[in-house]
Amino acid sequence: MNRLTEYMLPPARSVTAENTDALFHFINVTSIILLLGITVAILLFSWKYRRRSEDDVTPVISHNNKLEITWSVIPLILVMIVFGWGFSGYMDLRTAPSDAYEIKVIGKSWLWEFHYETGNVSVNELHVPVDRPVKLVMRSDDVLHSFYVPDYRVKMDVLPNRYTSLWFQATETGESIVFCTEYCGTAHSNMLATVFVHSQEDFETWLETAGSADDDMDPVERGEQLVTQYACATCHSSDGRSLSGPTFQGLWMSERTMVDGEVVIADENYIRESILEPNVRITEGYDPVMPSFAGSLNDRQIDAIIEYIKTLQ
Repeated sequence: MNRLTEYMLPPARSVTAENTDALFHFINVTSIILLLGITVAILLFSWKYRRRSEDDVTPVISHNNKLEITWSVIPLILVMIVFGWGFSGYMDLRTAPSDAYEIKVIGKSWLWEFHYETGNVSVNELHVPVDRPVKLVMRSDDVLHSFYVPDYRVKMDVLPNRYTSLWFQATETGESIVFCTEYCGTAHSNMLATVFVHSQEDFETWLETAGSADDDMDPVERGEQLVTQYACATCHSSDGRSLSGPTFQGLWMSERTMVDGEVVIADENYIRESILEPNVRITEGYDPVMPSFAGSLNDRQIDAIIEYIKTLQ
């Protein structure tokens, strides 16, 4: 069974993955057995009861109680096994242990934000401890997304204006990929994140030091890093190309015409407003699809992004 799992599924790296895989294999193996049995029966009966001459007459067949009960009861039993097994697994996946470490997750076009109990925020990087339950409380800032980690066999839709949750417990340190599995716009396929599983000691160290490594970084370099980290380049090019948002090249101190005809200068205040309240002013020719980064970026990070944009003349 382990070889079958390795061939058909990604690595199982959570405590609930084994039960999910077992149900998956039960359904597949049962389906294969039924397929082969029915196929063999069809071929056998087609040969045995074939018409051998022009005088052959098909006999009148009424019914067979034993046969009819058998082909009704066996599928019913199989369906009830799958239902009971699946419902039990569903309840396990929806009921997080009381000692789970809670992380807030925000999905937005097109990135994942993770907010920790200590106040730390990471983007497209989920850091968790090994061998400890982790509960994710999730919401969307814009449209429907879906959080899916194949290695953990967990998936949950992330909705605007309401919370959803899931939990997992990683069984080994390492990295796993997070996908968005609901189409959410032009850069849907780029909405990826990575789960970093640490030992408990390394996780606590990460919480204490997260963000401090950038304190002495050059603002322009830090701004460029943030533009990449927050997936800004998905919509805003740095080389003049027109994407779903205005290019950063030549943006600084240029005149921008809004959809209502207002003309503004792209100075510090305009860029800051565009980051924190992007739908207050919409540049002519573009749609209001940019999410707000209020609460995600602090003043120092916004200043660094502005300094980076200034260099793109």
